[in-house]
Amino acid sequence: MLELSSVQISGWVAQFLLPLFRIAAMLMVMPIIGTQLVPTRVRLYLALAISVALVPVLPPMPQVDALSLRSLLLIGEQVLIGAMFGFLLQLFFHIFTVAGQIIAMQMGLGFASMVDPTSGVSVPVLGQLMLMLVTLLFLSINGHLVALEVLAESFVSLPPGQGLMVQHYWELAGKLGWVIGAGLLLTLPAVTALLVINLAFGVMTRAAPQLNIFSIGFPLTLALGLVIFWISLSDFGNLFQALATEALQQLGELAKVR
Repeated sequence: MLELSSVQISGWVAQFLLPLFRIAAMLMVMPIIGTQLVPTRVRLYLALAISVALVPVLPPMPQVDALSLRSLLLIGEQVLIGAMFGFLLQLFFHIFTVAGQIIAMQMGLGFASMVDPTSGVSVPVLGQLMLMLVTLLFLSINGHLVALEVLAESFVSLPPGQGLMVQHYWELAGKLGWVIGAGLLLTLPAVTALLVINLAFGVMTRAAPQLNIFSIGFPLTLALGLVIFWISLSDFGNLFQALATEALQQLGELAKVR
């Protein structure tokens, strides 16, 4: 009769449980897979499938009792690491969403909003359009596969049990500056053009006070804003590729993957 000791059972559980929590935490937070459109049960099944495929090729995990305090601390560490990876990808997607919202507000299209099915909040339609474009482009360049590859390699560069150092949090906070800069890079041309249009309307109002600028200014600003947005989309693919490459490189640096 086959007999298994508690040490063997704890070792097998730790070998599978710790990678599962890191993978599941990332899948619960990252865009596309971690949205409300994907049921939680599907995400859990996907995390289990990825864990089963990765565990045989991963380095040995710390041998701990599955019900001990140290195992709970290790599980919390894995959840934080996976959530950090997913949060960085969320920041990348929100660059384009916020850029679309800023442009919509400047051109007077902020009132045209719809419920975002991924987050459940009401956002301007331009922001929703940018989010759909980014989602399709991200999937077309296999960005989700690159993110999963970085996650798999992180078990070598950030093995369980070494502890989360403070520099990881500072590095993640430093990514916020990159997000703000990328968002300004996206919105600057359109916002500048719309600002020039509004200044022109202001000059027209001072030159001809009898002209009812409000009756023609709003529809003209809206129409010109749509034209400017359409023109700005002509180079959207190259800009997205550059930002996506930078975002995935930032993800690799956060995971200490060289």
